Amino acid sequence: MTEIAKKLHELYIRIPRRHTTDNVKEMYAILDEYEDLLKEMEADSHYEEKIAAYFDELDPIRATIKKSNDNKASKKTKDVLFDEASGALKDTMDNLKNL
Repeated sequence: MTEIAKKLHELYIRIPRRHTTDNVKEMYAILDEYEDLLKEMEADSHYEEKIAAYFDELDPIRATIKKSNDNKASKKTKDVLFDEASGALKDTMDNLKNL
């Protein structure tokens, strides 16, 4: 399990906090890698039933990132939404670490 914990930590430290075009792309990449990690954990019978809730948290995070990239939103709104999404991703990863 240490390999999964290592991958999770590497993803966690990559999470950006400020909204930029590059950071939006990075967040989507991190979410995709995180989802792959969850699938890997789900294959383990010990974690199989506990992982489903973590998948449910991905869509709202993606939706918030998408909102943060709206051209009509102000820079401050973009930053707030992006920070909300990155904070939610960190929270879900923290919860997974404690699993």
